[in-house]
Amino acid sequence: MSRARRRVPAVALVVLAVATSVTACGGKGERVLTVFAAASLTDVFGEFERRFEQAEDGIDVRLNVAGSSRLAQQIAEGAPADVFASADTAPMALLEEGELLDGPATPFATNTLTIAVPRGNPDGITGFADLADPGLTVVVCAPSVPCGAATKRMERRTGVSLRPASEEADVRSVLVKVEVGEADAGLVYVTDVAGASDVEAVPFPESADVVNTYPIAVPAGAEEAASGRRFVELVLSDEGRRLLKEAGFGLPE
Repeated sequence: MSRARRRVPAVALVVLAVATSVTACGGKGERVLTVFAAASLTDVFGEFERRFEQAEDGIDVRLNVAGSSRLAQQIAEGAPADVFASADTAPMALLEEGELLDGPATPFATNTLTIAVPRGNPDGITGFADLADPGLTVVVCAPSVPCGAATKRMERRTGVSLRPASEEADVRSVLVKVEVGEADAGLVYVTDVAGASDVEAVPFPESADVVNTYPIAVPAGAEEAASGRRFVELVLSDEGRRLLKEAGFGLPE
């Protein structure tokens, strides 16, 4: 059974996120800034968390990272979030259409797909078409999340149909399956491979034609809206752009 089938239901994750936020508000007496971020932002937003806490006295940043579509659904269902950073425009658009944002979302990064393989590329994968080989165990993101939607666009772009062994809930879950040897290859973002030690990237030229744009916004009714806007300002600042570029993200014009 794949890991995806054993994951905690989304409703339970909402409850967990709320409980974590409430628990965090006690104890230290610090104000909690809850940041919902796409799984592919885990590392660079960890750095934003550190820098923001250093600059803002009495603020405890709490990151909730998962697939963007799941995060958007949690916010739509009332989960407390002060910032939302999505790995594509579609999940953010759902909140915009529901008037669930405190102002327009702003693009802050771009990303493209690459093929993650174990170090040494033991199966000799050279491009996207190789992933259709029935002898390979290939994992991808579920179509409902941005990396999965990008995979589907790539299949249409190349005319190559994949038959993945599993469709994971977020891009980091795909990467883990390659890292631990449960998959021969996985489609992830270039930024995910950049920070991994047990895998390497196999780039393919068609990836340049399928680009995900990452938007960021403060949800409507955020308890820490002012702090949330300052966090967004950090991400959009020259320093933020530098950190994103160092992490391998593209930058919108």
